[in-house]
Amino acid sequence: MKKILLINAGSSSVKWKLFEDETSKPLASGLVERINMQDSSMTTKYQGKKIKDSYASLSYEAAANLIFKKLKQLDLVKDFNELSAVGHRVVAGSTEFKQATLMTAENLAKLEKLNDFAPLHNPTEVEYIKIVQKLLPKVPQYAVFDSQFFTELPEVNAIYSLPYEYTKKFGIRRYGEHGISHDYISRRAAKLLAKPYDQLKMITLHLGSGASVAAEKAGHAFDTSMGFAPLTGLTMGTRSGDIDPSVVPYLMKKLDCSVEDVLRIFNQKSGLLGISGISPDMRDIMAAKDDSQAQLAIAVFVNRIVKYVGAYFAELGGIDALIFAGGIGENNAELRKMIIDKLAALGFKLDAALNQAGQEGLISSSASTAKILIVPTNEELSMVQQIKQLKD
Repeated sequence: MKKILLINAGSSSVKWKLFEDETSKPLASGLVERINMQDSSMTTKYQGKKIKDSYASLSYEAAANLIFKKLKQLDLVKDFNELSAVGHRVVAGSTEFKQATLMTAENLAKLEKLNDFAPLHNPTEVEYIKIVQKLLPKVPQYAVFDSQFFTELPEVNAIYSLPYEYTKKFGIRRYGEHGISHDYISRRAAKLLAKPYDQLKMITLHLGSGASVAAEKAGHAFDTSMGFAPLTGLTMGTRSGDIDPSVVPYLMKKLDCSVEDVLRIFNQKSGLLGISGISPDMRDIMAAKDDSQAQLAIAVFVNRIVKYVGAYFAELGGIDALIFAGGIGENNAELRKMIIDKLAALGFKLDAALNQAGQEGLISSSASTAKILIVPTNEELSMVQQIKQLKD
């Protein structure tokens, strides 16, 4: 039985998931955490079981070896010839990569040149492609790009108000992220609504520790909150979202630090964590009912979402559907209500019982001017489907 292995390499972790090729059925998944740190661990889930192994420390290559060793040890893969493909999630493909792509030596060299577009993500992802190519030289490897869904944004929404020559010469534009998720949830919503995808106007909310809003029209991405890099847009777990660029030199002067130091603050110490002073996790923040900073963090998070939804609603000239996805969007009924209550002026109205139940599908009242849905995102399934289209 042929199988497809998906890998999502982060700065200190690697997620993986194994699928049956023919049916796209998930077989097992795992997470290696605290890579290049003390007290590394690997959690494996399969057949309803969960195994956690601990290690003093793991490098990226050691983590890859452990993943492959565990696959054989649990008889999930008898021989690595069973793998028809390995798929890697890559954040930034710029406009160079507009679809999932086989990672030949030529394409990998092109990908390496794009590291500046996502310096916190792409270098690690490129390194992991190389590691797996070394360990499994006969298995085809594909990159699936988070940015590819947004490569055909209308230019009016894609570019910044910079000298146009810089836009063209340096490739400065809105690339967006979470594209794999926005693509999946918008198409899934169309199926749930039994409407042609290319005839719907939708706004999709991917709300998790990373968060973004996207607008879809006529079967394509129309606008998105994330920009040149995954930092801008909504308030996120540790990322600031939109911020005046003048704050960069101001903080450099006040803190006597470098540009890199300020970007680290924006990416790792801001957002929900920075405002609340408690946690980047919305569950922790919402539990702190009597903490004024925690309540402010929630209010800011909701406020930024409402601003983007309102703007996209106007841009699209009204919408057919608003879709919630991501860890927060799928699981937090209270926060969904806060957002929709703020959007009541646009005619949005929840069905309280459906919202509380939190199941996939409609959660809007019959009186709502647009359908409101929960659609649990399934980025891995979307990646598998894209890879299968290329290799079959």
